[in-house]
Amino acid sequence: MRLTLAAAATLLACAASAQTAQTAPAAEAVRAAAQKAIAANPEVAQRLNALRASNAAVDVVRGGLRPRVDVEASVGRTSDRITTRNPDGETLNRGGAALSINQLLWDANVIRSDIERAGHEQRARWFEFIDVTEVTALEAVRAHHDVTRQRALVALAEDNYVQHRYANTQIASRVGAGVGRGVDLEQARARLALAESNLTTETANLHDVTARYARIVGELPPVRVAKAAPSSAGLPASAGEAGTLAVVNSAAISAAIENLRAARSTTKGREGQMWQPRVEARLRTGLGRNFDGVPDQKRDTSAEVVLNWNLYNGGSDQARVRQAVDTVNQAADIRDKTCRDTRQQAAIAYNDTLKFAQTLEALDRNVLAIEKARDAYRQQFDIGQRSLLDLLNAENELFTAKRAYANAEHDLLIAQARTLAWGQRLTTQLGLVRMDAAGLEVKDFAAGEDVPSRCPALAYEPMNLAARTELDKRAAQLVQAAPPVAAVPATPASAPAAPAASASAPVPVKPPAKPKIIRKAP
Repeated sequence: MRLTLAAAATLLACAASAQTAQTAPAAEAVRAAAQKAIAANPEVAQRLNALRASNAAVDVVRGGLRPRVDVEASVGRTSDRITTRNPDGETLNRGGAALSINQLLWDANVIRSDIERAGHEQRARWFEFIDVTEVTALEAVRAHHDVTRQRALVALAEDNYVQHRYANTQIASRVGAGVGRGVDLEQARARLALAESNLTTETANLHDVTARYARIVGELPPVRVAKAAPSSAGLPASAGEAGTLAVVNSAAISAAIENLRAARSTTKGREGQMWQPRVEARLRTGLGRNFDGVPDQKRDTSAEVVLNWNLYNGGSDQARVRQAVDTVNQAADIRDKTCRDTRQQAAIAYNDTLKFAQTLEALDRNVLAIEKARDAYRQQFDIGQRSLLDLLNAENELFTAKRAYANAEHDLLIAQARTLAWGQRLTTQLGLVRMDAAGLEVKDFAAGEDVPSRCPALAYEPMNLAARTELDKRAAQLVQAAPPVAAVPATPASAPAAPAASASAPVPVKPPAKPKIIRKAP
């Protein structure tokens, strides 16, 4: 007994080591694909360039607070006619150069509002860059799992084709030997044609997901990749926690909040521009011949303070204020919508992890049971106790069950990646490095009072195992309420034998199962 337990422990340890050896290359392949995608994907590079441009825009607006220095040089000819001094007119050849300095003294904080707006826009571009990095990493992970999924489905379709080709050859041999029926051969040929069609469709789907992988990652997937194992590392513990983490950590929501703040800064600047004057200090000095068109003037220097207050502009300023206010309301709506979408997607992704985990357990039992039934049918068919139709139906049912299991297995991997991505944890979990954005990071962000106001935290918990147990109890109650099964009495030895069925009596025929037809993925 001890030797048996020791041998079992050794086998389990070897199996665990083999699984680890298979999982590590798969995990590394996923990480490598995601890293290449965020390092070379044009969408990520586009957001990074937008971030750099917004950082330069802050410096552009901030320059309005500094002095403006201009140098002006001109050469020309002036013709003046002044009635009191030169009624016949006077022509002057003039030329000179001037230096002018303008300094803003007051503009109702319009430029400062623009600086605030540009700063919020720069922070919004940063969060958009973070968001597109997370989304691209998720798309790369999804593309990787889709390729491995489709390769598994192609392998299943190939095995299904081989089995139907084998059955078709066996039936053809029987018919050729005169011990089989021609209708069985036609059924075998029909199922073989369906298996060939399914193989063609799966091969085409593999081509499509490979092309999608190349678009996202920038290169073709590896020829051989080990199958990844599902992992709950980093996943939230409940649907409510998944929604909360998604809202708190979402870069898309943070970008929407910064866009709202930028719209408010724009409104503040519009209001100040309408109700208050603009004051500038100006200094100008120049020299030349007949400078500024004044006869015999060689030099001119002036210093002044200029106030400009627009009192009426055709109603355009008031319209701009109303436009800015509506833009603020629009930005608030976008923020709340982004929050709702994020919470919904996070809840769905987390629920999918539970759904596919439970589905895999049921599908595993389904595949094992159908595989045993198929093997028994094959043995019974070889000795004439099962029809060809029963064997082909069992083969198709096994193919469908294995296909459903492979799909659910990869759907679980993708659901786990989606849950991490909506919680802004995928890049961290995979250990990815973003594109170089040194000096542009936002480190002191806080939502404060700008948290989404129309984004209720409604956590809908899915059906748990306790509810499943309640369903089992209801089924047991139905069994108890059902009438007892009557025992079939044994036939007495003296009873006459049942009459043989008439040769002309119709024999019931089992209808064929509807074959599984695989459709090409869009």
